[in-house]
Amino acid sequence: MPFSRPATPARPRSLPGVAVLAVLAMAAQTAAAGNLVLQALDGAGKPLPGAAMFLESREAKAASRPMTGVDIVQQKRQFDPMVTVVTAGSAVNFPNRDTVRHHLYSFSPVKKFEIKLYVGTPAAPVVFDQPGIAALGCNIHDTMAAWVVVVETPYHGITGADGRLQLPQVPAGHYRLRTWHPGLPPGAPALDQALVVPASGTAQAQVALAGVTP
Repeated sequence: MPFSRPATPARPRSLPGVAVLAVLAMAAQTAAAGNLVLQALDGAGKPLPGAAMFLESREAKAASRPMTGVDIVQQKRQFDPMVTVVTAGSAVNFPNRDTVRHHLYSFSPVKKFEIKLYVGTPAAPVVFDQPGIAALGCNIHDTMAAWVVVVETPYHGITGADGRLQLPQVPAGHYRLRTWHPGLPPGAPALDQALVVPASGTAQAQVALAGVTP
């Protein structure tokens, strides 16, 4: 008995309309974004470097993901960088590149931890899983200080020497612009102001932190 010929599989129906709509949706999402130029100023109106600036919204929180490869180095008996911004859930390494041992700690409610006298890089990084500001210190060297600003948004950064921070391609929408600097009084929250990101073009905003000097 001859083998029967297998049935020819049905050709899948093409959905050109769906494909076009998907392309248009992606193009609209890309187009509906603006560039931000932010600047932090001190109490005298001068550019303020080292300020953490970040945008908060419900959509930004949903888009936030843990960061990888974050290091806060200890060298020349200082933390480098002094201020670091990470998203919640990020793991941070603390390599000690000094020839002396350090005893790293944080007593801040947002993240309490301690890494006792060590050199090199600890095997386990520290995961900062809650938003807030963690102050770091060294039990051996009292002059060492640093801060980790934990945020729930992918739109963040640290102002440069000119006090400016550029955030490209931020999705259009309404945000809260938060600004924090270690020169603020201990325990002071980040400054908060409303900000609208346009669907295209560049928006600018300035934040003055009264009483803070570089």
